Amino acid sequence: MIQSAIPVLSVTDSIRAEDYYCRVLGFQRMFAYRPAPEASDPCYLGVARDGVFLHLHSFKPERAGKTDAFLWVTDVDQFHAEITQRGAICQLPPTDQTWGNRETHIRDPDGNVLCFAKAG
Repeated sequence: MIQSAIPVLSVTDSIRAEDYYCRVLGFQRMFAYRPAPEASDPCYLGVARDGVFLHLHSFKPERAGKTDAFLWVTDVDQFHAEITQRGAICQLPPTDQTWGNRETHIRDPDGNVLCFAKAG
């Protein structure tokens, strides 16, 4: 029945968000919908990395920074090293959690938190 889920994160500036998610976090832009093509915002943007999709939108900028997303990775330390080298905003460095996961928490420029984790 249910095959997948895609987190949808609110952002205030689609150009800045696309740059951060693509250049810093290593995602690729899959699509961008702008009702007014001459304006950068509002925008509904899809990005993907390693078969994982995120959607970002600036239609409700007042909701920016109020969302978390949880993503499984194969190696938290390697992923953390890769993205922090490119300027990722680290809220929590790779940490072994008491519930068994190893996690790193990364903020986007609007304050949304992405938890990248590997099960222990």
